[in-house]
Amino acid sequence: MSIVKTLLTIVVVVVVFLLVVGLFLKKEYTVERDITINKPKQQVFEYLKLLRNQNNFSKWARMDPKMKQEFKGTDGTVGFISSWSSEVKNVGTGEQEISKVTEGQRIDYHLRFIKPFKSNSEAYLETTALSPDHTRVKWAFTGVMNYPMNVMLLFMNMDKMLGPDLQTGLDNLKGILEKP
Repeated sequence: MSIVKTLLTIVVVVVVFLLVVGLFLKKEYTVERDITINKPKQQVFEYLKLLRNQNNFSKWARMDPKMKQEFKGTDGTVGFISSWSSEVKNVGTGEQEISKVTEGQRIDYHLRFIKPFKSNSEAYLETTALSPDHTRVKWAFTGVMNYPMNVMLLFMNMDKMLGPDLQTGLDNLKGILEKP
């Protein structure tokens, strides 16, 4: 009986310790990747501005060709919403809304995930001219894990979890835009 009591005490101490540590941990995370595309900035931006085009290069959109999608509004403008529903766990259910367009430079999105878990994130695609025919595209996600869930950031490396998927999407984008 004393072994069970000791183990229970250890578990309680560890949980309390993690909850106290969580009070001092960061709650935000950012994951970003970039790539250089051998095309003029305006041409790249015009392609990226249309949210529907993400279906052509996003790793997540390519994971389930059978996913159900709906679109609301005028693509490429603030308020346009792309929603999806998939039985594939890593795709899930949610929606993405264009929240801001800085013409020729950046498109900001608000993402609302419903399944497999509820969360909200911000994302953006940004273009920078490196030369007349070379454009750097940066794709970034930011999110918040509120207390006490932020303790999970001790055990989860969001950069390793999301970064490779962003890079795959950017690699796909490069292939599409540089295709002769």
